[in-house]
Amino acid sequence: MATGAFKGLKAAIGAGKDLQDMTGQLANWGKAFSDFTNIEEREKNPPFWKKTFKGSDEETAIEIFANKKKMEQMREEIKDHISWNYGPSAWKEVLAIEARMRKQRKDELYRKQEQVDAIINFAIGAVIFLISGGILFVTFYLIGQWQGRW
Repeated sequence: MATGAFKGLKAAIGAGKDLQDMTGQLANWGKAFSDFTNIEEREKNPPFWKKTFKGSDEETAIEIFANKKKMEQMREEIKDHISWNYGPSAWKEVLAIEARMRKQRKDELYRKQEQVDAIINFAIGAVIFLISGGILFVTFYLIGQWQGRW
């Protein structure tokens, strides 16, 4: 998603479009960048159920590193293009828009995902607790029957 938005931005800048005309492409790239940053942060402290079922840590780390470097390169190129064509103040405007979008996206989407993760963690914990409690109960019951106490 980020690559497509990035190519659209480069084409718009190359065609000499005004910064205000590129808000759609800038918004798409900003969303992709924000999503990647959120995923990167979540991978540092994944939910319980993802720790159990995810692939190798090395594979995940290499994938995050490669994508991070690609995103940084795209961001730097966008900054250079915007600063070159519209001046440094335009890049500051882009950063302000990006910060506002990131906060809004965090408030809406990421909080919902955190709630889903918390519900899944609770459900898995409850199932494990119930199964463990059942096994413990059956074990004590069978030991009591074997000893003749019930």
